[in-house]
Amino acid sequence: MNKMLIAVFDSEADAIAGFHALNKFHAEGDITMYATGVMIKDADGVVTVKTPLREEPIGAGIGLAVGSMIGLLGGPVGLAVGAVTGTSAGAVRDFWVAGVGLDFIDEAESFLQPGKVALVAEIEEDWVNPVDTALEVTGGRVFRRNRSEVAQAWLDQDITVFTSEIHALESEALDATGEAKVKLQTKLAVARTRLDDAMQRASRWVDTLELEADAKAQLLKKQLGQTEPHAKSKIEDRARRVNEGYTTRGAKLSKAWGLMKEALAV
Repeated sequence: MNKMLIAVFDSEADAIAGFHALNKFHAEGDITMYATGVMIKDADGVVTVKTPLREEPIGAGIGLAVGSMIGLLGGPVGLAVGAVTGTSAGAVRDFWVAGVGLDFIDEAESFLQPGKVALVAEIEEDWVNPVDTALEVTGGRVFRRNRSEVAQAWLDQDITVFTSEIHALESEALDATGEAKVKLQTKLAVARTRLDDAMQRASRWVDTLELEADAKAQLLKKQLGQTEPHAKSKIEDRARRVNEGYTTRGAKLSKAWGLMKEALAV
């Protein structure tokens, strides 16, 4: 399953050791490690971010989720690994690109105290115990969360709210006259603009999904070519599940987009 993993350590050296432990699992085909980054909080609470630890990044979309996660944990310093925080709009985008809930961010952040170091990684894994054990041996406190379709949920909510508002205003405007009708038509125009904005967000989400899917396909293909024969079936099965997941998400988005277009066409 696709997960966001955060391991909090007492030192950068321990975090690097944790990365090497994850990299070993990746090399053996037990997990797929898409991207990683290390963020350091000094004694004064100032956060710095190390460049992604992968030596051979593949595709622009491979670090988006990790960059966004670091952006949420560390603020504008997340720019160092691809996040776009710095404005409230950027923070919202980071939230849905990371694909995790606010409670997960709060939980991890509560342990990322001054003097601590966090290893952030996006991975595919089938079992949690091997990774947990390896990271705990290197001194890590591990947090993980399945990446969910946060953007889809928000998009569905926007569709419901805006279309309901549009239909109500249209119904009321039919019987209104004079100044009241003009005011209702103005409100209707605003509601349609909001729905149009939601469509633009959907478009950006499509771009993000395509970047992720392409980059992950390339990385899985590379991992398959570098893994011992006995582990290849695990990676092939993982690649198939990943592809099916993106196909399903794309289909859901297409359906949502169709509903928005219908609402705007009325």
